[in-house]
Amino acid sequence: MKLLVSACLMGVGCRYDGQNNQIPQLKELMKKHTCIPVCPEIFGGLPTPRPPAELQGGKVVSKEGQDVTQAFVQGTAEVLRLAKLYGCKAALLKERSPSCGCGQIYDGTFTGTLVEGDGLTAQMLKRNGVTVYGESQLRELIDERPFFFSI
Repeated sequence: MKLLVSACLMGVGCRYDGQNNQIPQLKELMKKHTCIPVCPEIFGGLPTPRPPAELQGGKVVSKEGQDVTQAFVQGTAEVLRLAKLYGCKAALLKERSPSCGCGQIYDGTFTGTLVEGDGLTAQMLKRNGVTVYGESQLRELIDERPFFFSI
């Protein structure tokens, strides 16, 4: 299966602080699936490093107060384009991110407070029929046969 994966989870230093969130178990996943690295923030033209950003209502705002919504929207569109181009039915995304977060995201106060919700990319992928997993669900992709697999 072709699977979109947050590039930071694959070891790319594209987080806001220039670091990554590499998951060692990803090597197991890559033995079973074709993993396509994506970073909506980079695809949207934002630099690395960059100020952290969080969702505030319908906008994405940096800690410095800059509205970076347009860059996030542009990056999300590019991720969706790749999902369609490669026929991806699932994505493994970085949890809590304002773009990739699935299930929980930061509340927009930059205090580390989590709320229920999805980042912009996770929302768009779900609306377009792509099953979204957070990195805490990696084992499900490695060990189990999700519903969309066919023999």
